[in-house]
Amino acid sequence: MTDKQNANLESSRIAGKIYDPNDYKSNSEASKGVAETHEQASDTLVEGTIDGVIEDVQGENIPLKRKDNNKNGV
Repeated sequence: MTDKQNANLESSRIAGKIYDPNDYKSNSEASKGVAETHEQASDTLVEGTIDGVIEDVQGENIPLKRKDNNKNGV
């Protein structure tokens, strides 16, 4: 098999990847990405908004705390 065929096979394997709960513990960048995307999609489906606010049982909005991932503080 040529290098190009190997690369195509690897791309197809990654493109066909589906979520597995073990992805959170994986060392694979693709698996970690699938786990993070699954978590984000699940959160959005459960909450239904992107504004970072969760409604508690009494109907009060609770803002989510966000981590500042920007090292420059900008």
